[in-house]
Amino acid sequence: MTTTAPAGAAAPPQPPAATTNAPRRRRSLTRGGGLFVLPFLVVFALFLVWPVVQGLWMSLTDASLSLRGTEFVGFANYTEAFGDPDVWSSLGNTVLFTVISCVPLVLVALGMALLVHSGLAGQWVWRLAYFAPYLLPVTVVTLIWTWLYQPDIGLGNQLLTSLGMEPVGWLSDESVAMWSVAALTVWWTVGFNFLLYLAALQSLPTTYDEAAALDGAGAWRRLWSVTLPQLRHTTVLVAMLQVLASLKVFDQIYILTKGGPNGSTRPILEYVYDVGFTGYRLGYASAVSYIFFAIVIVVSVLQLRFFRQEG
Repeated sequence: MTTTAPAGAAAPPQPPAATTNAPRRRRSLTRGGGLFVLPFLVVFALFLVWPVVQGLWMSLTDASLSLRGTEFVGFANYTEAFGDPDVWSSLGNTVLFTVISCVPLVLVALGMALLVHSGLAGQWVWRLAYFAPYLLPVTVVTLIWTWLYQPDIGLGNQLLTSLGMEPVGWLSDESVAMWSVAALTVWWTVGFNFLLYLAALQSLPTTYDEAAALDGAGAWRRLWSVTLPQLRHTTVLVAMLQVLASLKVFDQIYILTKGGPNGSTRPILEYVYDVGFTGYRLGYASAVSYIFFAIVIVVSVLQLRFFRQEG
């Protein structure tokens, strides 16, 4: 049964104009947002997406810096790379550098942040002293440490001689050279991790520490049981960033040792550089770089899973 509105009754209310025009306004905002994002997308495609695609294609060819033509060789470059002992030795050097540099870069940064946060006099002096080396360019840093590592007049051997010890070939001894590069890297870059830890310490609530002190916990017990657990997420961030940065090491090693002595400090990226721009084999260098890129992706995924389980 249907009913009709009586004559003279008010018409049903109509939806407001803003409601009926909402889809049109959303489309207009979407177009406007796309126009704002378009310059970034163009730059992103030109300087990141296209070089990645071009490099992947180049790894499948015998591209060279010489003037000869380029031919498609398929996965021949990858097959050669997996059987190249220089690839594995340089990759081993990269892993070694990552291990011996990441551990002190985390622990030393944490210790520096704890010292500053403990209330030492002259806070700004300590912060400046710890962070200043990070602001130096790599050329200046390597020049400083080249003089420190000089076999005859360097500060390192002068100290050893004054203690009655034999001088060390800091950059000429295959068993010592990588450790020398790691020491340089720790001194140079630990300031960034120090700032991350210091910022995390300053943002921690004091209630837990005060409660532990009232319960009779000493300074070391409060540090181990209260402070460090609250810094877990910061430690995860620092460790992940440091591992990825150490895997990509190139500048300081290339300037300081050029991969020597006898290739004992040559990382994988320097091998890619040597093959591509010294040996003129761009296709093979691209294949090696993409193998290393895949390794970095795998390491990143494993780190995320490990730290997610730990958290």
